[in-house]
Amino acid sequence: MLAVGPNGVGKTNLLESLHVATQGFSPRTRTDAQLIRFGASAARVAVRGHRATTPVEIELVLETGVAKRAKLNGAALRTAEQLRGETATLVFTPDRLGVIKGAPAARRAYFDRVLGRLAPARAHLPAEYGAAIAQRNAALRLRSNALSAWTEQVADLGTQLVAARKEALAAIAPPFAERAGELGLADAELRYDGEPPTVAALEARLERDLERGITSVGPHLHDVVVAAGPRELRSYGSQGEQRLAMLALLLGEAELIAERRGFAPLLLLDDVLSELDPARRRILAGRIQQGGQALITATDAAMLPWEPDQLVEVGHGTAR
Repeated sequence: MLAVGPNGVGKTNLLESLHVATQGFSPRTRTDAQLIRFGASAARVAVRGHRATTPVEIELVLETGVAKRAKLNGAALRTAEQLRGETATLVFTPDRLGVIKGAPAARRAYFDRVLGRLAPARAHLPAEYGAAIAQRNAALRLRSNALSAWTEQVADLGTQLVAARKEALAAIAPPFAERAGELGLADAELRYDGEPPTVAALEARLERDLERGITSVGPHLHDVVVAAGPRELRSYGSQGEQRLAMLALLLGEAELIAERRGFAPLLLLDDVLSELDPARRRILAGRIQQGGQALITATDAAMLPWEPDQLVEVGHGTAR
């Protein structure tokens, strides 16, 4: 599906609504009130489709001052975020380049979401480790007797998280490199920068941690290096190369999700064509056509090098 229209008429809003409906949260903001139209007190998104051969119907309701509510095939979910375990959606927006060129925290957060999508049974690890770090930091500041127990917990959960991250990277690295090569980014690779925390390593930094009140060892400080040959793209990649790397990550993960979960994810690609040359547009279009469903936004239908299955013309508050 191709959504076209001038800048500022709501194409990104349409794309965002599909992400909210299928994942339970916005890729743009974590403040749900920002998803409700100005002057309104509530919003509703409803979608219907199929996951492989299984019919899927989702309804999500947002109200000011109330937690958002979601239903899947008529059954209420405990939280709207449960939708991400039921449906798979991958999104590209221009600010997604922060994953490549931003601080390590942006990459950690992104690849932890990749981990959750590829290995749902381990999706809890980042949150559990984060909670353990918070408890250890509190114990450090209070010089609590519980510090030793939290040190062991951080070492245990941190080791599990590092192993899970490395497994996820090992899985996505080959398709990432292949898709990047197709797009003209040669020798692309992913490297994990960090080692599992041990009790010995944590205790060796104890005096410094007590002084500062924070834990200075562990995967909450690690990074994922996105590189092309010897060049780390965060520091030495052009914006064009960073864009290609982000696209290659999405396409590589889409392949893995289709392989592991038995259905292709929904791809949401916002303004992805405007910064690609015609040859790369054709390569991207060919890859997208090979499977799954995609919504692409553009200001001009001519940017897409093939006839879309569905063309949606977006105006101010309308989609035709």
